[in-house]
Amino acid sequence: MPTFFDSTADAAEASEAMRGLAHASRTFDQPAQMYGVVGDLSSGMRSLRQVLEQLADVHEQKAAHAFSDGGDHAAGVRDALATAEELRRSARLVDQAYDRLAEGFVAAGRTAWHPEPAIEEAVPSRWINVVFLQGVEADRPLRILGELGHVDAVDYLAQWDYGEETTQAALENGYVYDEPGEGTNDRVMMSGDYALVVNPNIGYISLLRRHPEPDASSSAIDEPTPTKDGPELLFSYSSPGAPKREDLPSPKQGRSWFEPAKITAVRESRGLGL
Repeated sequence: MPTFFDSTADAAEASEAMRGLAHASRTFDQPAQMYGVVGDLSSGMRSLRQVLEQLADVHEQKAAHAFSDGGDHAAGVRDALATAEELRRSARLVDQAYDRLAEGFVAAGRTAWHPEPAIEEAVPSRWINVVFLQGVEADRPLRILGELGHVDAVDYLAQWDYGEETTQAALENGYVYDEPGEGTNDRVMMSGDYALVVNPNIGYISLLRRHPEPDASSSAIDEPTPTKDGPELLFSYSSPGAPKREDLPSPKQGRSWFEPAKITAVRESRGLGL
């Protein structure tokens, strides 16, 4: 509880309260509660501006008592006045932030939250393979996944996405899927238009990207893009270190050009072959 007279204690409590709010505001079970939080933050920002101005005033008023650690009074005065100036600059910036927050508070008041999301017509799409990593190559993204979460793991693997080049590689070679993670024991985590697929049993991690289907009214494509119905998630030949397409042998039944032999053996032993 605030004391209203002990600045040190109240500052410590305000700091702890903001720390708690930073953790608690990561999710909201009831989105309508956000309106009250924004309002309280607006009130808190007004108080913060006042505190900064008052601290600046005291630094100026008490400058005659200021000394450096070495006992230099002139240096102490300079530092006290410099502190006051920076505090006032901070107060002005907080004032600008308060104006923006006030506009947000007004907009939040116009927002009505419904218990069910709006039903929107889904855009037909499939998934193209971006990169597949296994063994020691998968250690780093798996570590990122465990320590920082799937969003950071997706950001790391997205460096293998060369945009249109990756898209064309997948379309030409048939590495296009109706859904990500169709294999047994695959775990799928979404982040924007990316799908992160992890299989702890086989020990691989892969990244796929959503690819919207061409509009039916657009120009026709001469031949449909080949697709694979199986669960394998494969290297794009555009990936660093991946084999060149012209160096690859002819594909064998049940085995992809880019599928490591170890995965093929495991899949066939578990009845996962196409």
